[in-house]
Amino acid sequence: MKKLFSIVMLLIAFSIQAQDNSQPKIGTVIGKVLDVNLQQPLPYVNVVIKDVNQKIITGGITNEDGSFSVSQIPVGKSIVSIEFLGYQTESKSIEITSSNKNINLGTINLSESAESLEEVTVVAETSTIQQKIDRKVITIGKDLQTAGANASDIMNNIPSVNVDQQTGNISLRGNENVRVMVDGKLSNVPIAQLLKQIPSTAIKSIELITNPSAKYNPEGMSGIINIKLHKNTKLGFNGNLNVGLTNEVYAKFNSSIDLNYRNGKFNFYGSYGNNIGKYDNFGYISQSNDNSRQDFQFYNNNKSHLFKVGVDYYLNDNNTLSFFTNQNIFEGNGIGTTNLSFPDQNLYQRQIFGSDSENNSGQYNFVYKHLFKDENETLDIEVDYNDFTNTEVADFNYINFSFPPDYNDYVDTKRDQTTINVDYVKPINESSKLEIGAEARLFNTDLGYRSTGFTFNDQGNVIPTPSTAFDYKRDIFSAYLTYGKTINEKWSYQVGARAEQVKVKAEALNMFTDGTTQVLPFTNDYFQVYPSAFLTYAASDKNSYQFSLSRRVDRPGLQQVNPIREWSTPRVSSYGNTELQPQFTNSAEANYTRQLKKGSITAGVFYRVIEDNINRFVAIDRTNISAGNSILSYDNFDNTSAYGIELSSNYRPTKWWNFNASFDLYSQSQTGITEFIDTNNLSTATVDDIETRKTEVENVVWNFRMFNNFKATKNLSLSLFAMYRGEEQGVQFLRKPMYFVNTGVRYTFMEDNRATISFNYNDIFNTMRFEFETDTPYPSSGQFNWESNTWNVALSYRFGGGKYRALQRKQRDDNESSGGGGFM
Repeated sequence: MKKLFSIVMLLIAFSIQAQDNSQPKIGTVIGKVLDVNLQQPLPYVNVVIKDVNQKIITGGITNEDGSFSVSQIPVGKSIVSIEFLGYQTESKSIEITSSNKNINLGTINLSESAESLEEVTVVAETSTIQQKIDRKVITIGKDLQTAGANASDIMNNIPSVNVDQQTGNISLRGNENVRVMVDGKLSNVPIAQLLKQIPSTAIKSIELITNPSAKYNPEGMSGIINIKLHKNTKLGFNGNLNVGLTNEVYAKFNSSIDLNYRNGKFNFYGSYGNNIGKYDNFGYISQSNDNSRQDFQFYNNNKSHLFKVGVDYYLNDNNTLSFFTNQNIFEGNGIGTTNLSFPDQNLYQRQIFGSDSENNSGQYNFVYKHLFKDENETLDIEVDYNDFTNTEVADFNYINFSFPPDYNDYVDTKRDQTTINVDYVKPINESSKLEIGAEARLFNTDLGYRSTGFTFNDQGNVIPTPSTAFDYKRDIFSAYLTYGKTINEKWSYQVGARAEQVKVKAEALNMFTDGTTQVLPFTNDYFQVYPSAFLTYAASDKNSYQFSLSRRVDRPGLQQVNPIREWSTPRVSSYGNTELQPQFTNSAEANYTRQLKKGSITAGVFYRVIEDNINRFVAIDRTNISAGNSILSYDNFDNTSAYGIELSSNYRPTKWWNFNASFDLYSQSQTGITEFIDTNNLSTATVDDIETRKTEVENVVWNFRMFNNFKATKNLSLSLFAMYRGEEQGVQFLRKPMYFVNTGVRYTFMEDNRATISFNYNDIFNTMRFEFETDTPYPSSGQFNWESNTWNVALSYRFGGGKYRALQRKQRDDNESSGGGGFM
């Protein structure tokens, strides 16, 4: 690692030295900026120094009195550009020589512009959907920002995306094997937790890459969801402040602030966001074979803080260095109660569960970007390191149970991931391009588990629960090549392939109280090639077609292979499967986009075949069969297939009404092995009564979403969102339909609409819930509920780098000069 880093830095230094042919920087320019009408000083105005080719050399901002001084200007001709939001830009030509190196521009008067310049992080009122060659981009407007407090709340409003509110798992086109990234980077934070920690106001856009090219990591059977966060890059000082409050049973508070300062060759940016709140979840499972019922009530008190700090350094026109770090701090405690009733036996039992967890994660990212003489020829070198630590203490207390006794669990998790990328883009001519790259990803995890509880061994005897140390290492080395070409400005294609060598080594060490140990090793080394192909045809300015093919992989996640118990109720316990194999997916997809006078519509079809499909598996708990308990885990099922259609549209029927709508329908076939008890008397059941059968399922699932925005006045908007998710039959579960309706109102005010206040009422009919039925391993039904019938109030405000700052200053001056106290 150190050797590679040294080589990278040497290459960077060489490139910088070879490119830096600048003139001596001996010049200084001074002046003062005023409002032409008010003749008042304008502070924080951007003063940009450019060369004759309009490339930025350096710059600065004006002081409180409107004055400025910019030094380090090279010898020769330059342009001084005075730029300020809401004003027309003024430019002055200067020439620095050895005899004329100090230039005074005097007073520069700025006039208001007819239209304000666009600020970097101005958030649009309404969200938009755009179909690109390899992805669908949803730009998050204020309508979706106020749909909820965090990214998890927003996701259910995104086409083809669903979030399981019970587990927090996310699915794309009905499949949970999807890769989620933030700003193009994978995170060590578990996805369900990550989505709840990102404030909704920090999200700029969401990209759905359903059939990624060979340039991207091939992980995620149904594709990639990339969450892009706001990052200002405009010269001067800019910022955004957001606060929000959500409530149903308990209050939840979220806030975020984004800051940016760009001056000359440096761009500094930072952000902070938090989610602080209490959450209530409840549900039940009824089991008809013994007429039992479990009622759940879970209470969580979570606090999360997300920090981001970064800097871009523009060494010269051809070389840029960037560094940022994300720091995530989470603290949570929960209390859960499970009431287990057997009315036929007049037996009522209770489990009380409590947990305290703390985790910290950090990401450190360094990028070097080099532009060659042809600015489309680029070299990017990136090193990314992130780590994650988590400690959890859980206690289980049982009332009216003969077994198990009360106990505590202790789990410690440490993991880190290092990723090194080198990407090179070479335009061959005006119509073709070659992309080459290589990547190394090194992933390490150490988990430690110990318990004060008891369990059954293979002979059915009660023994103290053994401690477990689980080490998991996965190294991936890959290289890719893609070639793209445009023909006659209408046809274009891209073909490529990615080759990967994967090495997995895992070991679970069980340590028993009698001093004996048990080692469960697992290794998996494999080489795969993932090809991809894209073909697009732009028939006209209004009609475009796209077709793509790809092969992808979904490698088991850590939670899917972790042998340590994830969670437990009196009748269900969840574990991972250390022998889980990766699944591979072959996909074909076609899309058509039609630009309309008042919007656009996109239609698509897809087909995919999945090898060694990974899915949830419910097995009979063999440690105590007569108790009717279950083990929830993962397994590889037989090959499956799915095909479907998608329709989405942005349309504005009238000046006061616009909407985003999407509809997707897909058919899927699944095959798997299920278990059941082949006896009517569960109390006397043994291992010999366990039967297995091959289950084949085919079903059609459809989903519909529609987001309406109504413009009541210039500053007042109303919104209405509706969603329906159809019934879905899996190998083991029948998931019932779900629908809900949200409504809201937004009002913008202050100069340039810098402030927005909103109020939303979600799930107004209180219909949002997860319901299921199953026959295996035991005939059961149930549902889970969460705080969905919520109201939310939010305020956002953007500041800096604009006309409002000057007006605020002027008003403050007026207040000061008007005196006070009534003496005059």
